[in-house]
Amino acid sequence: DVSRLFTEMMLAIETRDLVIKKMVYLFLCNYADTHPDLAQMCTNTLVKDCGNEDPMVRGLALRSLCSLRLPQMIEYTSEPLRRSLQDGHAYVRKTGVMGILKMYHLNKEEFDKAAFNDILYEMLRDPDPSVVTNCIFVLNEIQAEVGGMALNRAVMLHLLNRIHEFSEFGILAVLDLIPRYIPANDEEGFQIMNLLDPVLKTANAGAVVATIRAFLSIATAIGKRPGDDRDADSPSVDDLSKQVVERIKAPLVTLIASGSSEL
Repeated sequence: DVSRLFTEMMLAIETRDLVIKKMVYLFLCNYADTHPDLAQMCTNTLVKDCGNEDPMVRGLALRSLCSLRLPQMIEYTSEPLRRSLQDGHAYVRKTGVMGILKMYHLNKEEFDKAAFNDILYEMLRDPDPSVVTNCIFVLNEIQAEVGGMALNRAVMLHLLNRIHEFSEFGILAVLDLIPRYIPANDEEGFQIMNLLDPVLKTANAGAVVATIRAFLSIATAIGKRPGDDRDADSPSVDDLSKQVVERIKAPLVTLIASGSSEL
């Protein structure tokens, strides 16, 4: 326990050395709960660093400010958070998105007043895929009580058209949304499947399995069932499921043959 050094560490926060500054931020976050009054005294420095010319400093300062988890800090975090979401650097924006989640858990009333929920949906169109991935994660957690983030055709197709830009973690985040989305018609369902085809050829076992799950959920959603008044030519759930099996057979065999421990 080195909390007795809190006062000395507060003085060191003014350093321009990025490594030392990062360690000071980490110290403040770890001991803010036991020294809330002292932690509040360094707020002005953290807020000032949120406007630093170095994006790494801006991101680290914002992350530390949001990680203090002190109710009295909410009034100081809202504005830096809002600015970070429009920052020119992706690291600062994705840090701001995660900061919104911390604010939500700390004070839901202030979160609602700031209308951050709507801003997160707008940021699903951010040019940086890591920012979009964080938005998906945060929206799903914020709206967990209603099953996750709201989905529509525009959002779904936008994410799927960009799926090749995402990291493996981001691809899985997008794929996990598909079973919750019901295509409006057969054409849209087949369009989604075609957009997902390239994912079947990746070496990521988790992504391939998630894609197969997505295919089967789409087949169930758009397939014709007994008693449906659709055209006789409309494929049934069983027919679509068989087509899915044919479609995934080769990629799945290739993945198994590669010796993937996940399978």
